[in-house]
Amino acid sequence: MGTVVAIGEWARVQGWGLAGVEVLGGEDRAAVQHSWDSLGYDVSVVILTPAAAEALADRLDGSALPLVAVMPP
Repeated sequence: MGTVVAIGEWARVQGWGLAGVEVLGGEDRAAVQHSWDSLGYDVSVVILTPAAAEALADRLDGSALPLVAVMPP
């Protein structure tokens, strides 16, 4: 199984680390995009905050991997 990553505002994603999820910060658009660009090939699931999803709207193409889930607001 691949790695699971959470990207977004630290206050919203830090708890995922307790479940073994790799947490990448993203307090602003540039940080979110940098985190997305740094994802390895072993990442199979990415959990995004709504703000992170908005910052990545032009990069999310609906491809099969990684699977992307957006947290509710």
